[in-house]
Amino acid sequence: MTLSKTLKTLAIGAGLGLMLGGLAQAQMAKQPAPPPEMDAWLKAAELGPYDTGKHDWAAIEKKAIEEGEVIIYSASSRMAKVAKAFMKKYPGIKATSYDLGSVKTIEKTVREQNANLFNVDIVTTGGSGQVVHELWAKNRIVNFVPDMFFDRIPVENREPVLIRVLEAVVFMYNGETYPDQPPVKNMWELTEERWKGKVVMKDPLQSLTNYMGVATLVQHADELAAAYKRYAGKDIVLSDGVPDAGYEFIYRLLHNDLVILKSGSKSAAASGKPGQQNPPNSFGAMTYYRYNFSKGLVNEFFKDIDPAAKIIYPTYTAIARQAPNPNAAKLFTAFLLGSTELTADTKLEKPYKEGRSAELLLGLLPYFEPGSKSPRDDVPFPEGGDAWDAMKAWTVDPDFMFREGPKVRDFWIQESAG
Repeated sequence: MTLSKTLKTLAIGAGLGLMLGGLAQAQMAKQPAPPPEMDAWLKAAELGPYDTGKHDWAAIEKKAIEEGEVIIYSASSRMAKVAKAFMKKYPGIKATSYDLGSVKTIEKTVREQNANLFNVDIVTTGGSGQVVHELWAKNRIVNFVPDMFFDRIPVENREPVLIRVLEAVVFMYNGETYPDQPPVKNMWELTEERWKGKVVMKDPLQSLTNYMGVATLVQHADELAAAYKRYAGKDIVLSDGVPDAGYEFIYRLLHNDLVILKSGSKSAAASGKPGQQNPPNSFGAMTYYRYNFSKGLVNEFFKDIDPAAKIIYPTYTAIARQAPNPNAAKLFTAFLLGSTELTADTKLEKPYKEGRSAELLLGLLPYFEPGSKSPRDDVPFPEGGDAWDAMKAWTVDPDFMFREGPKVRDFWIQESAG
């Protein structure tokens, strides 16, 4: 196997294990009462306990224009496109997005607030365990759901923190080499000798996406044990020191010469490049399927792989504690969720970035692609995205990530170094 042990990897690995002292808490996270200075800001901004759930958007827009700007800390480089589109719709408000990545978005927010610096208005990132436990449960962010979307967003997508977009981690294979059916039907087949050195993924110590995916595989140990019995016709025998079938699957992948890369796009290209006789399979973000359209790749999803075809992970958005521009932050949050005129029956035409499609999608536009899903239940899928509903899913659990994630990370470091 190959593993780049750079200082960046070590730094991110440390970031993935933020705040280990709280990991013994198994109960759901709760948000405490705010301190007086935050409470005064909440009251003035009509947020938190002072949010009635009914929003006067004409008044909010007027105050937002008076504020004049909105600052965003984001894990996504595409948020800059959202900011540009927002300024086109609201030319009186300057929107600035800082592309920090998942780990640095959380770290920067925590570090600045610990120093009593309140510079940011919007925090939008993945990393569910840290977002819920280290930001929301410690009053570093405030949940805000625009009232016109409240009934269009299922409760699990708006509480305790609003989800901006749902994405997934999947296994992919080369559809040109295997045009009739996928090369495996059960995850455990990927640990066989014939796939030695033929499974590729971005290093989860450099990717919160893959880290959440690997940890969620571990979480579903019972389902993986049952899938093994369906595959082998007998109960699984664990390797020495391996606690359950979830860890055993990771162990066997790693010891079957799993190829670990620094780039998710290179991982997708490894499986999806056309003209290969014996291509590998890849594990990574479902959104890399977009390269089939833009770069000529031929990846396909393992839509029916046993025991689950995709692992769903959220990207959250919230208003930062004591944000200097809370009304602009409210307006930006609403923009992120698209137009109220958009419905499940809306026919969106390519190119989505132009004309009526762009007007309806608004802040959803840069993420309107196969492998992404709006938190709203009334937004249609893009071309190629309808496989989402057909694929059995596991969902990243913030509490498991926060409680058990560091153990998964340590296991990965130990076994990948062998």
